[in-house]
Amino acid sequence: MPESRAYDVLMRLPLLAWSSFFGLVTLVVLQQYIGQADPALPSAVYALNIAMRLSVIMYLFVIAAAVIVRLRPTGKAPGIEPRVSALIGTFLFTAVVLFPRRELSPAAAAVSTLVTLAGNALAIVVLTQLRGSFSIMAEARQLVTSGVYRLVRHPLYLAEEIALIGVVMQYFSLWTALLLAAQIAFQLRRMHNEEAVLGENFPEYAAYKRNTARLIPGIY
Repeated sequence: MPESRAYDVLMRLPLLAWSSFFGLVTLVVLQQYIGQADPALPSAVYALNIAMRLSVIMYLFVIAAAVIVRLRPTGKAPGIEPRVSALIGTFLFTAVVLFPRRELSPAAAAVSTLVTLAGNALAIVVLTQLRGSFSIMAEARQLVTSGVYRLVRHPLYLAEEIALIGVVMQYFSLWTALLLAAQIAFQLRRMHNEEAVLGENFPEYAAYKRNTARLIPGIY
């Protein structure tokens, strides 16, 4: 039975609230950083830190915009497992803040910030290309094969993992490495679920899947 428009709107609210709230929180944190930054900090490092924090804010607000404009789904993966995998894959790594932050050398801190910035920037580009097809759950809306999607089938997951590698450098330990590995495992499962539902709803997806790398061109 087709879902009502009211139900569709209701299902958008949790992610819209989450992304908007943390976008505003990150904006407040950025303002605090600007007001409390060490005057002795090199200008290049200061600018890099500002850019990274701005990229997080933009990423969260672009997610909120994508949730607002996204199309209603034409197909969904059946069962509970795809939904559980999607939620765990999306939110598991937020637990990294429960671990102690490492004291990094200036060079390592710069690398961590650059990697996070690069991942966030790529994610923003991908989200603007996904437009109304963005979803947390394994759902079919509109098949996107242009832009970055000409190169890989799951560029958003790739971008997010790049950003998380930068984050895990700041909290690195055996436990945070295992946390990242578990998160990647759930993301791989999400890819499988999404590919299944896209294949069922778009006949042309089989050819696209056959000719396009999953995450890394020429490798995987």
